[in-house]
Amino acid sequence: MALDAGKGPEEYGVQADWRDVIPPITDAPTLGDGLRDARERSGRSLIELSSVTRVPVRYLSALEQNDFSVLPNRVFSIGYVRAYAAALGLDEQLAVERFKQETPDPSVPLQPPVGVAFEEVRRYSPRLIAAGLALVIAVVGWNVFQRVSLMRAPQPSDIAEVPESWRLGEVPGQGELFRLAAPRPAPPDQTVPALYVTPGLEAQLTGVDPESPEAVAAAALAAPPVQKAFNPRGAIYGASANASQVVIQARKAAGLVVRMADGRVLFARQLAAGDAWRAPVGVAATVDVSDPAAFDVYLNGEHGGALETSLTPLGQLNARAQTLARQAAAEVSARAEAARAAAVRAQDQAQLQAASMQAVVNSAGG
Repeated sequence: MALDAGKGPEEYGVQADWRDVIPPITDAPTLGDGLRDARERSGRSLIELSSVTRVPVRYLSALEQNDFSVLPNRVFSIGYVRAYAAALGLDEQLAVERFKQETPDPSVPLQPPVGVAFEEVRRYSPRLIAAGLALVIAVVGWNVFQRVSLMRAPQPSDIAEVPESWRLGEVPGQGELFRLAAPRPAPPDQTVPALYVTPGLEAQLTGVDPESPEAVAAAALAAPPVQKAFNPRGAIYGASANASQVVIQARKAAGLVVRMADGRVLFARQLAAGDAWRAPVGVAATVDVSDPAAFDVYLNGEHGGALETSLTPLGQLNARAQTLARQAAAEVSARAEAARAAAVRAQDQAQLQAASMQAVVNSAGG
């Protein structure tokens, strides 16, 4: 029994329905020629392929005629090419690549070929190096020329006659004229005039004779000690300096809350070390602190001790400040009155002395 070896290619060619295999799209001169050739081989019209691919006939005709200006945007055009190639039995990817090659995207800028710039640099590198070396040699040569041109041979001195002291050496007795003495003290400053004190003014104002050591010592013992003055060492809150007699300053970080009589908060803050709050005058409020020992009170600019309790009436502090102010004013007034009385006594004593001297003179003349 003979085996069926199959039919050869020449046997298939005699069949009525035999058709040549469609050539690939890359063999055609252009994409449109390949699509048109494939459609003609398939024996179908543009209308039939339009119904299959759902692509308008005018776009299929434009693809076959390579009239890409009729096509819509690039994304739809690539879809039409892919659908048309699939309907004709062509390789869709090859058809799309062929379309991209023949219609480059204008939105993408052209890039120079890789290696062109490097080749240009390599081509001109010897010339650039030679030009740089020539420039360096020219600069160095110019500097050397300038230095050589400024050099001069040694010339004799222009002095017509050499002094005798140069020829003979040191002249006896002449060196003492140039010997330096010991440094002298700097002259007194002439820009600041000496302080002028009106004679008798200090005694009239203070009631103490500055020429009498006993009176100065007695006044120092009788005067009250001066307390430590307020020294701002941080932020200052509250009233202005001329509208406050009480200042509360924090020694360390602590909280300070000032409440009005009706419960409203006048001031509330966590003070750092050195921060202070000036209390207004004539305000009924209560000072509430977290740690009384952390706050110093200054009355009329002088230290008045620390806060005694956590809750302190602000009116009490203002009253203390006003009392101290009145006492200081009374002391100043008393001192001024004593000074005036002392001046009157001194004037009376001087008049008595003058009268007694006049009497002595008169008695001596009689």
